[in-house]
Order: sequence, then structure tokens, then C-alpha cells
Amino acid sequence: MSTTDTGGPPETSETVWEHAHESTEFRELRSRLRRFVFPMTALFLVWYLLYVLLADYAHGFMSTKVFGNINIGLIFGLLQFVSTFVITGLYVRYANRKLDPVAEKIREDIEKEQA
Repeated sequence: MSTTDTGGPPETSETVWEHAHESTEFRELRSRLRRFVFPMTALFLVWYLLYVLLADYAHGFMSTKVFGNINIGLIFGLLQFVSTFVITGLYVRYANRKLDPVAEKIREDIEKEQA
């Protein structure tokens, strides 16, 4: 009999993952992610749907010239790209402040369990 025997079967990566998945930190991480992702996704989809509906049903409004050959439809179309970059920046900032610290703690806990 070995003196290093712990008395139970060794933990597999599945049991380590199950333990981490059931932890309060993981639930908090998932909750924080959902609090950002779901509202932001809904907001972007509404903004995009508004653009599509205006382009299809409000030709007069969308073709209103702002200056030169630039019209409201072109500006709204370009704002779709701008909003994508803004959302990405907001997510990175949110992840750095709210998600990454919790994920780092979960990772450290898993590594301690496996060591």
C-alpha cells in the first residue's frame, strides 16, 4: 500500500469541469455575461431591423439628402458599422472589468485542484 494513496479515484478532467461548472463563481460569471450580451444583442437587432424597415418602407426619408450625394440611408448604413465597433469596445471594457477577474479566479481554482 502506498503512503500517497488518497483513498479515492483520481479526479478526471470531467469531474473537475463539473465541479467548476457547479460553483457559485461560474454561475456569477454566466449571469454577468448574460446581463451584457442579451440586452446588447436585442438593442443591436432592433437598430438593424429599424434600418432595414426604413430602407424598405421609407424611401422618401432614407433618400433625403443631407449634403452633396450623402443621404440619410447612407449615413444609417455607415452607422451600422460604427455601432458594431462601439458594441465591441463596450464588451471589451465590460469583460475586462466584470468577467475576466471572475474567470481568472475560476481558472486558478481549477489549476489548484489539479496540482
